[in-house]
Amino acid sequence: MPRKLGAKLLRDIEIKNAKPAEKEYTLADGEGLFLVVTPEGRRRWLYRFRLHGKAGKQWLGYYPDTGLAEARKARDGALEKVVGGVDPRVARKTERVVRAVEAANTFEMIAREWHASQLARWSPDHAARVIESLEADAFPILGQLPVLQITAPLILATVRKIEKRGALDTAQRVLQRMGCVMRFAIVTGRAEIDPTHRLAETLTAKKVEHRPALPREELPEFFRRLEIEPLRQQTKIALRLLMLTMVRPGELRGARWDELDIDAAVWRIPAERMKMRSPHIVPLSKQAIGLLETLKPLTGHRQLLFPSQTDLSKPISENTLGYALGRMGYKDIATAHGFRALASTVLNEEGFDADVIERQLAHAERNKVRAAYHRSEYLDDRRKMLQWYADFLESQMSLGLNRQ
Repeated sequence: MPRKLGAKLLRDIEIKNAKPAEKEYTLADGEGLFLVVTPEGRRRWLYRFRLHGKAGKQWLGYYPDTGLAEARKARDGALEKVVGGVDPRVARKTERVVRAVEAANTFEMIAREWHASQLARWSPDHAARVIESLEADAFPILGQLPVLQITAPLILATVRKIEKRGALDTAQRVLQRMGCVMRFAIVTGRAEIDPTHRLAETLTAKKVEHRPALPREELPEFFRRLEIEPLRQQTKIALRLLMLTMVRPGELRGARWDELDIDAAVWRIPAERMKMRSPHIVPLSKQAIGLLETLKPLTGHRQLLFPSQTDLSKPISENTLGYALGRMGYKDIATAHGFRALASTVLNEEGFDADVIERQLAHAERNKVRAAYHRSEYLDDRRKMLQWYADFLESQMSLGLNRQ
């Protein structure tokens, strides 16, 4: 803001030499800035202005804590507000509120709030693992930052630090959990974007064989087609059970009635039928139990849940489910094995623990001691997770059937 020609400006020496008088007095610096000197000897900066025809004043700090140059800078900022029709006192209060809100919405505070909101659906052990991972790897870097200041480079730097020590699985889990925190901040109105979006693509990962998987948004239409397609009832049940249990197609095709404990709501698959040659326990959701009760009158007198039509002692062909998907219009779009990827994607997006998801998928564990330990670990967590997923699939089916 240009100064008026000939306007006398204060000098530092004048301010330092300003002595207290019997009454309060002011020294003018120009453009509304004054130094107020009290009888007690205190010196305070004052900005006087007129806005909408009314006089106003704003205190800018005490001298020498606020020097002459700093006071002028503060005056210039306030003057810009006045020129723009804004009361600088209101603007200052607003800025203080914004800073207070940001301070109250740090990444750590929101992360702990998100964590508390999930406790009802998590086991105590899982809840402890989640918060401990954030405390160890996320909070030291991001914890005290306002969530609005969290950027993709900051998230990536946090993850890279984990990767440097060779903890690739931990890096993936922490990234997933940071994403959950950011999405929680968005839905609670404290953030606008999720900086973790697509960062998973930058992580070091194992080479895997990708099979076409049904996109999440296609589920209602999938269930609509499954309902109207004239397939054998056993085939329809097999497809739905495959989705509800997250097992491999071969493990489902060879399922035997003596492997099921309906009362305990578990399916115990022996090691010889598992790809990784390790026994696998599958918790059964209410919806899965319902399908088995529907299937029981059809094949319950046989050894296999899904016997072949041509040889009842053998399971249905490995092509049966793929053929059914093709008839429904999903050739080259979705595969039976792809339902595992679909489940993994949905559950990861919903914030379920990556370890629990991997255990339900019965993926290989390289460490033999840990593998033995994992055989019975996470059962309660997996039961809760599969029931949530079954309820989710049921809601998608209802949406699809209502389209008919």
